[in-house]
Amino acid sequence: MNNFDVIIGIEIHVELNTKTKMFSSAANDFDAAPNTNVSPVDLAYPGTLPSVNKQAVVKAIQMCKALQMDIDETLYFDRKHYSYHDLPKGYQITQNLRPIGSNGKLKIVGDKEVTIERIHLEEDTAKTINRNGDILLNYNRAGVPLIEIVTDPVIKTAEQAASYVDNIRKV
Repeated sequence: MNNFDVIIGIEIHVELNTKTKMFSSAANDFDAAPNTNVSPVDLAYPGTLPSVNKQAVVKAIQMCKALQMDIDETLYFDRKHYSYHDLPKGYQITQNLRPIGSNGKLKIVGDKEVTIERIHLEEDTAKTINRNGDILLNYNRAGVPLIEIVTDPVIKTAEQAASYVDNIRKV
């Protein structure tokens, strides 16, 4: 078993504390009663159009700057289609092809530097609750703005991984 090298890449999802969701005017409030902060945009009703949350974009750019990233001058989103019970639209709006930030770095334990491939904006899915074998969905979380931070596979130890996560939390 000693003939393997440890190579770790980490993907962290950060929920942004904005007043509204990523593409709708529905409130971003986790303490609200289930299924009370949902708009037709969050559920992709016919005829609805998403509108980008400026506050989420500003927070993503701030994180990109803190991680010394290149910031794309064009805000570009994609539809990533997949079928899952907590995805009310059947697709997720995300920055799959053109992330808002790329080529970042963060110092960790022992002056090691972790390179960060990308930060991209996307929307969260609904919350799944398993209650006595019944699957319940709370759509309040559907559409909540997220940034996803993805490292290159350059982390070699559990200590480095823990240090990276601790330092990202500090940022």
